[in-house]
Amino acid sequence: MKIAVFAGDGIGPEVTAEALRVLDALRLPGLVLFEGDVGAIAYRRHGVPLPDETLAMARAADAVLFGAVGDFSCDDLPRELRPEQAILGLRRELGLFANLRPAAGWPGLEHLSPLRPEIARGIDLLVVRELTGDVYFGEKGERAGAGGREGWDMMRYDEGEVRRIAHAAFRAARTRRGRVTSIDKANVLETSRIWRETVIAVAAEYADIALEHMYVDNAAMQMVRAPEAFDVIMTGNLFGDILSDQASACVGSIGLLASASLGERQTEFGTFGLYEPIHGSAPDIAGQGKANPVAAILSLAMLLRHSLGREAEAVRIEAAVGRVLAQGPHGGDLGGTASTREIGDAVLAMLASG
Repeated sequence: MKIAVFAGDGIGPEVTAEALRVLDALRLPGLVLFEGDVGAIAYRRHGVPLPDETLAMARAADAVLFGAVGDFSCDDLPRELRPEQAILGLRRELGLFANLRPAAGWPGLEHLSPLRPEIARGIDLLVVRELTGDVYFGEKGERAGAGGREGWDMMRYDEGEVRRIAHAAFRAARTRRGRVTSIDKANVLETSRIWRETVIAVAAEYADIALEHMYVDNAAMQMVRAPEAFDVIMTGNLFGDILSDQASACVGSIGLLASASLGERQTEFGTFGLYEPIHGSAPDIAGQGKANPVAAILSLAMLLRHSLGREAEAVRIEAAVGRVLAQGPHGGDLGGTASTREIGDAVLAMLASG
């Protein structure tokens, strides 16, 4: 079993270190780790945010554990040299088109949600976000216009791209409560019209799954009004980016949400994927021990489940995290004072106690 570890920038190395401590505690036989540079640190060392050797490591691995990328000092670099191109490049080059972002209310943390506790308690949803299309990867540019500089970003999807993410969402729903809500803006966007028609066609293959459609603005409202009504949310890259961050606020902190980015490649152990917390690099608190490592640790659990076929170990990690979140200690994002290391220590203690 081979895992490529790309800790990246800002708080990425800090939270990744805690996830690796948890991984080490499991003592998995035959596990090999590779470490590579991505983001701003890669730009400084290699002149590019995604070096060829880093990409080669990812391709040779069974899974990638990713920290975060981003550095304010790189904001003025040409687009192709900015740290964020590392994660976009990995998604594109590795064919990671399906991003799974679970969001659930944790017992004992309902008071941290901006929603009423009885509503926050019912949150248990999965955002399935298409990851390699939409405006993030469409044609883009800048030119002089009558009103000054103007820029454009093309939003596009073809039927094949929509079909494969729809299959991923429907399969995920079969492991949950059997409902898919497809989010689009089909009343005004041609891209969304093709999206909706294609999803309806794919749904015919899943008679056991209930499908509904919802415009993205209504979905944002319903997520705070009645989040318990959602099971699997399937949507495009831009809408999924926004809605999954909104879901993190509903459960109390972006520091709690993990993610898996999957493609079609199968390894000896499972589906190849890249796993990362959905929070950013947070350079303003980097090196201060203030970052919450829970999302990185939960990302490791997803890696074990989807890419290494280690369901029992994934469940153990999630149970240990759940007990820490219920009992403490908590970091600053959850109203406590515990450091990154102290939270990692607590998870390890819960893991050892069974």
